[in-house]
Amino acid sequence: MASNRGPFSFSRDDHGQLAASRGGGGLVSGLSSVASHEDVLWVCAALSDADRAAAREVPGGMLGLDGSPGGSAVRMLDIPPATFNRAYNTVANSVLWFVHHMLYDTPNQPQFGLEFRRDWEAYRDYNLAFATALAEACDGSADVRAVIQDYHLTLAPRMLAQISPGIKIAHFSHTPWAPADYFRLLPDEVAAEVLTGILGADHAGFLCQRWADAFIDCCEHVLGAEVDRDRREVSYAGHRTGIGVHPLGVDGPELTGRAGQPDVAARMAQLSDVIGDRKLIVRVDRTELSKNIVRGLVAYRELLQSHPEWLGKVMMLALAYPSRHDLPEYREYAASVQRLARAIENEFGTPEWRPIILSAHDDYPRSLAGYRLADVLLVNPVRDGMNLVAKEGPIISDRGLALVLSREAGAADELGRDSLLVNPFDITATAAALHAALMLPEPERKRRCQSLAAAGSAVPPSAWLASQLTALDAV
Repeated sequence: MASNRGPFSFSRDDHGQLAASRGGGGLVSGLSSVASHEDVLWVCAALSDADRAAAREVPGGMLGLDGSPGGSAVRMLDIPPATFNRAYNTVANSVLWFVHHMLYDTPNQPQFGLEFRRDWEAYRDYNLAFATALAEACDGSADVRAVIQDYHLTLAPRMLAQISPGIKIAHFSHTPWAPADYFRLLPDEVAAEVLTGILGADHAGFLCQRWADAFIDCCEHVLGAEVDRDRREVSYAGHRTGIGVHPLGVDGPELTGRAGQPDVAARMAQLSDVIGDRKLIVRVDRTELSKNIVRGLVAYRELLQSHPEWLGKVMMLALAYPSRHDLPEYREYAASVQRLARAIENEFGTPEWRPIILSAHDDYPRSLAGYRLADVLLVNPVRDGMNLVAKEGPIISDRGLALVLSREAGAADELGRDSLLVNPFDITATAAALHAALMLPEPERKRRCQSLAAAGSAVPPSAWLASQLTALDAV
């Protein structure tokens, strides 16, 4: 298995010693579910100086699944920091992420000049490091499956196939996939290289049908590949790639168990003291451009303006955790979220009532507490591959929350029937949906929440990964 982020990350404790802590997120959970098998190797990148130090302390960067030195479950690649920064920050996060989430201010950006070509070379080198490590692990055996994850590693499937022919290769995209007209923003040779890179795999997976269809469209209209939409296959340069849809859900029992821990109960008590008997709207996001936090806050302000009956009777808990602060666009976006929250507080707040609580500190127990206390969960990304927040909240909700969900989230395919779907760019419609969600009769709200919880836990991470392996074995 290969992914940019591994099952753990390292930091230095108060004594300067390296200490490993488990990573979070659906990707790590899904891959961890099979990584404990003795015939599995997880190849990942060292993301920080502490990670690099840990990788250098052991031959080949080989570590145990818990980060212990000298294991055989994880290989952490010590990629040169300059190469990693250009590949990860400048290409993957500032170009490919922006294309697939359609985030560019196109009158001004992007601009693909000589500097970008240099960065693209680093992205190639980064992908080659992964392909080489996977090939070395295969040791010439054709009885091997390689599962490669996400937009960081779009070139690795073809590279691996060229180094070690005969290996079964799968690639999975956790992001949306851009429509062909937007994908063409990329330089022609880069767009072709991304597509042919993924088509080096025997199976390419996506989170929902919409993203899979967009990829097929790009293969046909940008690359000129032969597509068979009935068989869900793309043929290019004598190789056939199957296209599959593999929704990712939540491990319900694991999440419920975590939400019942004392640290969550303590956060719930703290929040309950502030909320009192008011209704609570919750949102939980990374401070990421695609998450649409600013429009969500503006919609909440419009709710208070257009429905003054809610003044003093509703609060918003906005948990906006730091993300990619090494990129200037993200620093400015985080600042704009803070400014807007202060404006709402100044416009509507009273000595007895805080209309909004904004927290920018990464606090997972507080997120779980928010889910449990929420009357309404707002998830309004401009574009999202899936969005697990929309699935997590209903699973552990104590009150039977209502979900206001963007139609541009991949999760809308599974959750749309029992959500209040919104156009994420329509402020007035989002404010109206928040009002409708607050007004839902309790039996209807709880019925919807139970249905959402069932859908959100229907495909836990272990089943998600197993479905990809089954599809790969069928090749």
